[in-house]
Amino acid sequence: MGIWACVGVLSPFPFYFFLWRNPQIWVDLCGRQRDPCRIMALVSHFLKLVQLESLFSVSAFSWPPPLYFWSLFIVGQFLNFRVYQLLGESGTYYGVRFGRSIPWVTEFPFGVINDPQYIGSLVSLVACLAWVPFSYILLWIIGYVFMIVVESVEDPETRAKPIMS
Repeated sequence: MGIWACVGVLSPFPFYFFLWRNPQIWVDLCGRQRDPCRIMALVSHFLKLVQLESLFSVSAFSWPPPLYFWSLFIVGQFLNFRVYQLLGESGTYYGVRFGRSIPWVTEFPFGVINDPQYIGSLVSLVACLAWVPFSYILLWIIGYVFMIVVESVEDPETRAKPIMS
């Protein structure tokens, strides 16, 4: 495995872990003038580009992709889109941890699928097995499973002080 591709695939997970465990530090770093959810989203999008570039660097593309690619990728991205649609940026990017009041959502896929955003991402990654070596997909999946476990324990005592919405 290419070491740089592995580092790129894993790059977001230390960031997410740090923010989940230390939300007040992030809020303080962002200051009063910057929305910590927005800044997290921007950093996360950059890290997602690093991940994708890492996968592209080890991929072997052929066209057309297998039929399973489209069905898995569309389902996975639908789940991601739906989560973002329902939660918005603040709900998706740790708003509760940063002191925001985020309404509880029960619409599909919530209440039907545990961790629907991560499940959507995992399904999309499995679709990419058409082009990307298994070891890199597995590494990314391990990162997501790690974050599912980390985020399954939400200690209200470690939340940041409430901020204005």
